Amino acid sequence: MRSARVLCQNPRVQYSRREFGALTLGALPATALALVNRPASAAAQITSRIKGVQIGAITYSFRSMADPNDIIKAFVTIGLGEMEIMSGDVEKLVGAPTGRAERTSWRRSATESTFAPVRAKIQQSGIDIALLCYNMNVSSTTDDDIEYAFTMARGLGARAISTSTQVSMAKRIAPFAARHRMRVGFHGHDSVDRADEVHNEASFKAVMDAGEYVGPNLDIGHFMVAGGDSIAFLKQYHARITNLHLKDKKRDGTNVAWGKGDTPIREVLQLLSREKWDLPTNIEYVHEDPEGPVAGVTKCFQFVKDALA
Repeated sequence: MRSARVLCQNPRVQYSRREFGALTLGALPATALALVNRPASAAAQITSRIKGVQIGAITYSFRSMADPNDIIKAFVTIGLGEMEIMSGDVEKLVGAPTGRAERTSWRRSATESTFAPVRAKIQQSGIDIALLCYNMNVSSTTDDDIEYAFTMARGLGARAISTSTQVSMAKRIAPFAARHRMRVGFHGHDSVDRADEVHNEASFKAVMDAGEYVGPNLDIGHFMVAGGDSIAFLKQYHARITNLHLKDKKRDGTNVAWGKGDTPIREVLQLLSREKWDLPTNIEYVHEDPEGPVAGVTKCFQFVKDALA
């Protein structure tokens, strides 16, 4: 059973899941709202909640697949019912232009209803779109780009946005997030030598200080390499975290098969289960299994099941 509290909350502002759903859906246009109820022919919702922990994956895990339709099929095959979808995969699914100038013009004309068919397609496969991953950059992302990210997220029915970006972007993104009342999770890396990169507790705190709707997308592999303690961080900031990324790494930053590295994946999963923190916990497959991404992600999912058995 899902927790009665939503993941998109902060210590001062809390909504029941029903209240949050009404708040979010109430702002959608009628064309997108009509797609919330899947048709009778749609597949049943895939359940990938293990001992109270919602497990999904970011579509970046299947980056070697050129067709995002194949990625959707992979989720079904593996049995993952929650998705964090990359913006590039969304644009492929809606047939956005590939040329830079044409794509820029196309984005300016996009509305929430532009992305509603993607939402319907993925829902009809039994998969919940929890997050949109839309990466931004301090040197090239315009305000129009930021607004476009929220337009896409709302059209998809995503409850939050994750982004790889810089700490200094928090002050720019925070007003958009507050206006849309949608959380944005800043993905942490392990670039400890670059002051404006999100990597340690201090940089995540700087992001959170920018506004109540911006916070961490905690990647426990990168955080460990950067010298962080994911268990302690979760205990202190779980209410501000949009979602987690799971990967296994050695302390020197090398990506390895799960169970071969130093990332406390098992301990984090067990903490989430024990404390009943309702956070999307997404596999980010990066270690390149010789059998390919579907087999690789399947093995990661089995690791989760074993850890929570």
